[in-house]
Amino acid sequence: TASGTISDRVEGLSIGADDYLPKPFAYAELVARIRAVARRSHRAVPPVLEHADLRLDPARRIATRAGERLALTPKEFGVLEYLMAAQSRVVSAEELLERVWDEAADPFTTTVKATINRLRSKLGSPPVIETVPRGGYRI
Repeated sequence: TASGTISDRVEGLSIGADDYLPKPFAYAELVARIRAVARRSHRAVPPVLEHADLRLDPARRIATRAGERLALTPKEFGVLEYLMAAQSRVVSAEELLERVWDEAADPFTTTVKATINRLRSKLGSPPVIETVPRGGYRI
């Protein structure tokens, strides 16, 4: 908004705004504020994520399938954790790239697909990760 006085900010927040950013603003600050508000909207993740015989303990960085520990790279672990935390919601490759990789990741890369393929191989049968055509992936 162009209304940037303290009283304008207080009024905006008082009538229900989650945040208030007066003009002029830095684009980086806008992005940071959007991400901060988005983080607040995520449901709490249970301490240990489970799906059938697949268990993932984010705090201890341990993943197991049918009681056998999985040797996952940090990116594979991150993808699996994000998919399991999504609780059957379809997650796009772009979202995985944004959440598991850093902001310097090339949006046109096939790294997500390659990581999913390696992860599927390590998870074994029956398959756990489903590809949703033109949508993404889900567990």
